[in-house]
Amino acid sequence: MTHDMREINFDGLIGPTHNYAGLSFGNLAATSNAGAEARPRAAALQGLGKMRRLIQMGLTQGFLPPHDRPATGFLRAIGFTGDDDAVCAAAFAADPVLFANACSASAMWTANAATVSPAPDTADGRCQLSVANLSSNLHRSIEQEETLRQLSLAFGDARYFVTHPALPARLGDEGAANHMRLGATHGARGVEVFVYGLQQSGGYPARQSRAASEAVARRHGLDPAMTIFVQQSDAAIQAGAFHNDVVAVANETILFAHEQAFADRDAFYAELRARVPGLTIVEAPADRVSLADAVSSYLFNAQLVTLPEGGMALIAPGEVRDNPRVWSWLSELVGGNGPISKVEVIDVRESMRNGGGPACLRLRVAVDDAALAAIDQRFLLDEARCDMIERIVEAHWPERIALVDLGSPALWAQCRAARRALLESLDLEELLV
Repeated sequence: MTHDMREINFDGLIGPTHNYAGLSFGNLAATSNAGAEARPRAAALQGLGKMRRLIQMGLTQGFLPPHDRPATGFLRAIGFTGDDDAVCAAAFAADPVLFANACSASAMWTANAATVSPAPDTADGRCQLSVANLSSNLHRSIEQEETLRQLSLAFGDARYFVTHPALPARLGDEGAANHMRLGATHGARGVEVFVYGLQQSGGYPARQSRAASEAVARRHGLDPAMTIFVQQSDAAIQAGAFHNDVVAVANETILFAHEQAFADRDAFYAELRARVPGLTIVEAPADRVSLADAVSSYLFNAQLVTLPEGGMALIAPGEVRDNPRVWSWLSELVGGNGPISKVEVIDVRESMRNGGGPACLRLRVAVDDAALAAIDQRFLLDEARCDMIERIVEAHWPERIALVDLGSPALWAQCRAARRALLESLDLEELLV
């Protein structure tokens, strides 16, 4: 049974504390740019530019606002006392790296906000969302409470949505960045694919546990016959693919992946073909696009979207064009009678330098018209709202942040005021409390 459904991309608006503290071990872009000067205003405008472009392409676009940073609640929980400035000053003086965790704008990568199962896949016929615990990194693990607040507000209509809190921390869960869904259309019952890693001795860590993936599938009431658990290859993880969405992306009947993305590629592909009628696998061969090229260009950390006029577009970062091997292979692939009809190259360089491409910046939620109407409309965008948010960003977001600036009371005040101005303009004042 199919329903008329559309997919909404909920992008994280890049927050005013966007900086390059290099907090994410295994994320090569983040660690290689550690200590560089960041441009929060440009970053937020780049992200908005991507959202605006998808609206212009006829797609439905949502957003999630930045979290409150510096995260004084977190700092108080670990023993710092006083008013907000006193807490921040004491934390910065005691441990600048610890304080940098409390300043991270990483909630912008909403592919890690939650795992989403659309209504056709679930036992109770409602869209199920499970907030990720992001327990592998301190700066991300403190996001879950605010993410739950936002998602519970945006998807608060219990007729259509269920929002679950994060799993216990020992079950490492990184959200939709390790989850794919394939089916004839967004409205058809789909096959949900959960990608996990196995810890190896030494090297970069696997962040998604199989136990967490299985727990989410149980919570969401997924049919075991329509659910696949597949291991990410350690080669991909060690090359810097800390999430599966750095080496694979799926949309409807298309899997777009690197040849070395999965531990047992042949068995996985056979299982997919058996369960997904009309499946097309578009694979980048390692002898044309190496894992290093895939990771540095974020070729697969792209949005593969269904266009209203038919066909699919790949929303890819500018870095794919900067790599001649990647661009040569991609140019041969796109157009003609192939499954991907066009590539839309967009600039999200500020996010990319912290290790997050177009796919990291968005959470996919497929809904029918009734569920769309039930979403809190304050979280949906049109061009006029993009204009309004851009004006606020230009007026309030810091132009530049170096790591030494994180200890500045003037910066803390500016970032608080920026977020307040944004939420007040969006009538989302309840998120200020």
